[in-house]
Amino acid sequence: MNLIYFLLRSSWGMVAIAIFTGFLSGGSSAGLIALISTAANGSSTSSLASIGWGFLGLVIVVLITSIISQVMLIRLSQNAILQLRMRLSHQILASELSHLEQLGNPRLLATLTEDVQAVANSVYIMPFLCIDLAMVLGCLVYITWLSWLVLLILIGLIVVGIGSCQWLLNRGGKFLSLAREDQDILFQHFGTITAGVKELKLNYQRRQIFLSKSLQSTANKFRRHNVDGLTLFATTTSWGKLLFFFAIGFLLFTLPKLIIISPQTLSGYILTFTYLMLPLDNIVSNLPQIIKANVALQKIESLGLSLANKAEISTVPPSFKSSWQQLQFKGVTHTYYREAEDSGFILGPIDLKLHPQELVFIVGGNGSGKSTLAKLITGLYIPETGEIWLDDQLINQQNREWYRQHFAVVFSEFYLFAELLGLENPDLDIRARNYLKQLQLDHKVKIENGKLSTTALSQGQRKRLALLTAYLEDRPIYLFDEWAADQDPVFKEIFYTQLLPELKHRGKTVLVISHDDRYFHLADRIVKLEYGKIEYDKGMGGN
Repeated sequence: MNLIYFLLRSSWGMVAIAIFTGFLSGGSSAGLIALISTAANGSSTSSLASIGWGFLGLVIVVLITSIISQVMLIRLSQNAILQLRMRLSHQILASELSHLEQLGNPRLLATLTEDVQAVANSVYIMPFLCIDLAMVLGCLVYITWLSWLVLLILIGLIVVGIGSCQWLLNRGGKFLSLAREDQDILFQHFGTITAGVKELKLNYQRRQIFLSKSLQSTANKFRRHNVDGLTLFATTTSWGKLLFFFAIGFLLFTLPKLIIISPQTLSGYILTFTYLMLPLDNIVSNLPQIIKANVALQKIESLGLSLANKAEISTVPPSFKSSWQQLQFKGVTHTYYREAEDSGFILGPIDLKLHPQELVFIVGGNGSGKSTLAKLITGLYIPETGEIWLDDQLINQQNREWYRQHFAVVFSEFYLFAELLGLENPDLDIRARNYLKQLQLDHKVKIENGKLSTTALSQGQRKRLALLTAYLEDRPIYLFDEWAADQDPVFKEIFYTQLLPELKHRGKTVLVISHDDRYFHLADRIVKLEYGKIEYDKGMGGN
């Protein structure tokens, strides 16, 4: 039912047209069975001629309505999947960063890939499933026309079949739901393989324990739940076929003893039941995929509701302020929840003022809250208490998107785009080439139409490319989170003594998270964090 509702939400009009043409196709198919049965039981030459023309007409109707129904449902299903993918992507990007971090990448990736693909696979078979269902209903109409009594007997067999299969289907669905939960954990382990491959290769014992206890254990549970669920579905399919043959045997050997029935009518029943075997088998065989899609839709809807509850107001931001006087944080706090911990790390209350053309170093030990403060400053984390003011404007849900546009940032865990997206400038390539030369990358990276020739570089060089993007964004405030950590001593010196002062002289405010105490004297101010609190904020008289 979730899958039908999903399609109806996409376009109920197209669903209605597809269902109507599908039923017409099924009814016409049943009409063909009736004509075949009549012709097979013997008719005059003139009757055969009229039956032949009727047969030809119904074949054309079946062909046209079947194509229309399938095309409509194919277009509808693919549109629905496209909308689903885009809606999830929009919801993820519109949700609060702290909430996304709590959900974790494995769950987000499993939903975007496996769940959406499960729905896509199921939606793909929906057109053919609807045609099969329409054929079954059309044949039932024909059976009703032949005899109400036989229809009642058939309905009784269907009720017995559905009742006996329901328990198997429910149990199979529960096992597939458990398998889907295992899949989230499995994706987490796959992430460990890709991210920790060097550490796993260097330590044999660690690698074997990870493979045997972590990965193998979860993979075995995933396999077992899938096997149990699909076995129950296979049993249901076999049981359904047994009931179908039982119905044919009942018509052949028992029904003639209960009621008076002509051989012609009996042959019509047998022909109809034989014709029903293929569509019924298709319907029963596709039930596991439909139920798996329903489980996936439940996971998608659950994630969607979770994201919607933490969604930020999406607006098209006006241009950022190139000229500003003061950025002030008043009693700002944020709680960062770590996995498997009931209580979180509390940053703040933070009272801080930043000014234009200022070089500020943010320092402190590991875990002191520097990166969390960086996300608060840039508007990626939303303060739980306190206020952020940019000049005379209080930052809130309505203008937070606009506020973020004031920052060009390179985080310690950064993502490097292969294209210079969102940078509309006719001289973009020329400016980028000049910066590549300044960053000593012009011999390794070329740029054409805003596309980088390669990003397959060392971590330090990739950070220079991220710095290139920040330069081209030309925002009033720059923030660098441990940017120099991966640079060689020569370029580290260039960064602190040339690049940062140059940004400052261009009127930029520069915030630098750093452990390089030998360069602290270059700063105008040092802000030191300790256990989530500002220990001191002092001027250094930098250049």
